[in-house]
Amino acid sequence: MEEKSLLLNLTGDLPLFRIIDFLLENKGMDYSKTDIAKGAGISRASLFNYWIELEKHRLIKTTRSFGKTKLYTLNVSNPITQRIIELEKTLISEAMNKAVKKKEILVEN
Repeated sequence: MEEKSLLLNLTGDLPLFRIIDFLLENKGMDYSKTDIAKGAGISRASLFNYWIELEKHRLIKTTRSFGKTKLYTLNVSNPITQRIIELEKTLISEAMNKAVKKKEILVEN
């Protein structure tokens, strides 16, 4: 079983957070809706249930399209997305600090 990200451990394993987490982990890459659903480990139906919220808050943006297929990526210029990225950085920093302290305690003993 795959270990949950720090963000999902904090926010919970809801489809919306899984979508955001997938796009966050793959910042700079663009994906079709099908690929996003697969990458997030959710059904396409769940993706479509939350897609409106993602678009409404401009958390995603279209990068390119070919034929009927559009590709999307995380909108890193969005203030909400920037806060989510800051939150992830804080969670990573906190986890690293805990790991260092734990290692120091083990070395002392």
